[in-house]
Amino acid sequence: MTEQQMWNQYKKVNPNAKSYDAWSFGGNTPEMSDVLADLVLKGTKTATASAYPAYIKEESPLPPVGGYNLILNTTDGAVCVTRTTRVYTTPFNQVTAEHAYKEGECDRTLASWKKCHSEFFTLELKKIGQEFTEEMLVVCEEFEVVYPTK
Repeated sequence: MTEQQMWNQYKKVNPNAKSYDAWSFGGNTPEMSDVLADLVLKGTKTATASAYPAYIKEESPLPPVGGYNLILNTTDGAVCVTRTTRVYTTPFNQVTAEHAYKEGECDRTLASWKKCHSEFFTLELKKIGQEFTEEMLVVCEEFEVVYPTK
């Protein structure tokens, strides 16, 4: 299903939804992006984290609470629609075990979250000429799947 087809279907159940951002999850491999999208669809992944310096570099606003996201797979196929329920920034070294668990990846522990995210953020920040540090701010976003419903 295409992005527009899914959004049109969602608008039938929620005609008040006005706009959305469409994106796919980052990952060290394209396959990881699809794995993360599948975890969202299954309800295992209800949070994500992004490098705050990337928002600054791109002059992008933080995701709005109440905003809609159309999650895509690596072939730009629509996977689901989510609604952001909470957004906050915190230093990488202060991300909580609760947030790591909500991200739903690996064994859902803070230790595994820190390992995979430090590797991912190091690569992501290198692309924009910056370095990862443990004190770097991350944008933590929590969300719920609103379409398709279970």
